[in-house]
Amino acid sequence: MGAVDKAKNKAEELAGKAKEKVGQATGDKDTEAEGNKDQAKSNVKQAGEKVKDVFKD
Repeated sequence: MGAVDKAKNKAEELAGKAKEKVGQATGDKDTEAEGNKDQAKSNVKQAGEKVKDVFKD
């Protein structure tokens, strides 16, 4: 299950980066901020997965 979660988190991070770039390109600060928020949320999830990996081994 961990590999699937990691892949989903990475996909969410990449989607957030794309959203941020679209916001920057169009001057839409709300979209840019939403992209940053998505990335931050993904990074927290990825950190949680890393912690679980440490305790699993």
